[in-house]
Amino acid sequence: MIRNTLVIALSLTATAAMAQMSPVGLWRQVDDKTGLAKSEIRIVEENGVVIARIEKRLDPAAKPDDKCDECKDDRKGKPIVGLEIIRGVKKVEGKDVWDGGKILDPAEGKEYNARLTPIEGGKKLEMRGSIAFFGRTQTWTRIQ
Repeated sequence: MIRNTLVIALSLTATAAMAQMSPVGLWRQVDDKTGLAKSEIRIVEENGVVIARIEKRLDPAAKPDDKCDECKDDRKGKPIVGLEIIRGVKKVEGKDVWDGGKILDPAEGKEYNARLTPIEGGKKLEMRGSIAFFGRTQTWTRIQ
């Protein structure tokens, strides 16, 4: 009985740890230039594709009714809160890396190639946005 309980507990712990090595969840985005928290972003997986929306803005200068005026696609004029900023990202076979989609910078209306890599046991997420060889990486922190 005790042995079975221990096996079940260890299995659940291992499953929870593996689930954390996924970008799915709620993340705090920190500006890589200023070090200040900018927003909370919810990442979900739908049919094997990862998408993300801005759930909450943390910048004190942000207005609740701000819209994506710089966007050039179907997101133009949509509210920043709730805006889908990551589209089309998929897990790379055999790796804890998600790639192949785009991330939107709503301030500029520009889209970049997106690459998401959970690090530190899934407690942090490296979010790489790039065009060709040029890009930058932000480290987001998981919100429990």
